Amino acid sequence: MRRRSGHPQDPVYSVTSAPESLRDDQSERMRRYLISMGIRTVCFLLSVLAIVVLHWTVVGWTLVAGAVVLPYVAVVMANATRARAVGSVAPVPPADQRQIRERPEDQQ
Repeated sequence: MRRRSGHPQDPVYSVTSAPESLRDDQSERMRRYLISMGIRTVCFLLSVLAIVVLHWTVVGWTLVAGAVVLPYVAVVMANATRARAVGSVAPVPPADQRQIRERPEDQQ
């Protein structure tokens, strides 16, 4: 007959305060970057259309300025990493000691 080695007073840690996984963080940053680059491409194509075809120079050059500025904004947004919470995981005491049950194989 084996007994549990842990003491009933051992701290139990909450997983709800755990940070987002690295893979989820990276995929979210990549998604934001690709959306920004897509908007940049649309700005560039619309600027060519506005300047060459429609002769809307003010609108065209405004779109060119947007196409020039957006890569900087996209890179800054892509490099903005998740917030690193230091010491946010704290022990959570069990609400009721009766809720702690032994495993069935420990009862033999």
